Amino acid sequence: MNASIREVGNGSGPGEMPGLFEVLRQELKLRNYSHKTLKAYGSCLRTLIRFFSPKHPRDISNSEIRMFLLHLIEDEHWEASSVNQMFNALRFLYVELYKMPFALSNIPRPKKERKLPDVLTQDEVKRLFKVVSNPKHRMVLMIAYSAGLRIGEVTRLRPEDIDRERRMIHIRGAKGKKDRYTMLSEKAMNELTNYLSVFKPAKYLFEGDRDGKPYSQSSIQQVFRKAVEHAGITKPVTFHTLRHSFATHLLEQGVDLRYIQELLGHASSKTTEIYTHVSSKNIAAIRSPLDNLDL
Repeated sequence: MNASIREVGNGSGPGEMPGLFEVLRQELKLRNYSHKTLKAYGSCLRTLIRFFSPKHPRDISNSEIRMFLLHLIEDEHWEASSVNQMFNALRFLYVELYKMPFALSNIPRPKKERKLPDVLTQDEVKRLFKVVSNPKHRMVLMIAYSAGLRIGEVTRLRPEDIDRERRMIHIRGAKGKKDRYTMLSEKAMNELTNYLSVFKPAKYLFEGDRDGKPYSQSSIQQVFRKAVEHAGITKPVTFHTLRHSFATHLLEQGVDLRYIQELLGHASSKTTEIYTHVSSKNIAAIRSPLDNLDL
């Protein structure tokens, strides 16, 4: 038996924790989990270990885990999504690593809140592009909005992912390790041609100061925040708002929800349906009863 597996399965003290995280990393890699999930599960288990130190995770009782989760909700004010991520990390630890019956089966998961995303109007998007003079910064924002991309998808784009003839973008290894195609806007394609002729990226479509290295997500977020400020937009928006705005504006143009789901790469139509609650298309057509009063 592998020494690190033996350590996780049979040890009893806190000194074994480094071995636990190494096995966690290996097992997640073998199952092709994303680096983001690996980091999230590791963070969750570190929180658990700190809370119960010096007790080993395998020796924690079901009632103690319930108390721990209540602590996260009531004292630490964790959101439902974060608590559910902790559930997933604990399930992986006990079922996949310790091969123990899942002790949390009788502990209810917190119900997720349904928060509607903030979206930009088309006029606000136009203002956003107008205040960005740097060609690379402008191209990053334009590609993200015109194709509904996540920030990680933008940073992983390569020049060969742009299919000019079919006017499509090939998104590789997106969320859930899935590839998909999304649209390439005609306006974006025209600006992209000029961008490529000037910047000549070596490997990634958008690169930082070092050739062959992708433009960092933190730099892109900073570009977006500055553009929002200069455009005078006061809504609580993030870079991901461009993706929400893309989907909402397509829906308001009359594009079928099924096509929007495909373009966004959503596994479930229920995820895409949230934009029906954001779109002003149908709501704006309804006349308020106040407007019928002769005041």
